[in-house]
Amino acid sequence: MLHVLILALLAQAPAVKPPAAKKPDACALLADADVRTLLGVTVKERQPGTQEAHGLLLSQCYLGTGTPRSVSIAVAGNTRSGGKTVTPRAFWRDQFHRRDAHPSEPTGEKQAAAGKRETREPEGETDARPIGSVGDEAFWSGTRVAGALYVLRGNTFIRVSVGGINDEQERIEKSRQLAAAALAKLR
Repeated sequence: MLHVLILALLAQAPAVKPPAAKKPDACALLADADVRTLLGVTVKERQPGTQEAHGLLLSQCYLGTGTPRSVSIAVAGNTRSGGKTVTPRAFWRDQFHRRDAHPSEPTGEKQAAAGKRETREPEGETDARPIGSVGDEAFWSGTRVAGALYVLRGNTFIRVSVGGINDEQERIEKSRQLAAAALAKLR
């Protein structure tokens, strides 16, 4: 009889759902001290935002300093698009390894159209260049004037862009250092 009573109580108890996945917060990835140490300026404002792009949910944060030096950081999270989950790692593969042979690679007319689009990139635009010593994999993409560092770790990636630095190598290095600081906080 006791077993029947316990089973009846369990049947009526609400199902316990696992906690929802925590949405990424780009503004939480960089401390003011990180920016002050690496760029030599004080953060005066943070402008958070979210955007869905290419099936990904991007949490973004602009860190303004009142000077030309600034930081923009974004972190990608899973989202559902067209009834399927789009993961940052899958997006990464398509974005940075699309020239590698894999089944989803466009063929025929689609490939020709993709080739035509690539020739219309702005002058000075460079192909993504691999960057070492940060994350599982990282690429710098941009022009001589501006660019962003994309860093993959696990099943997510971040994008870091630094403004107010003219020298591209210095921008890359500062972005790499800021990305390392952000990855330390990304769990």
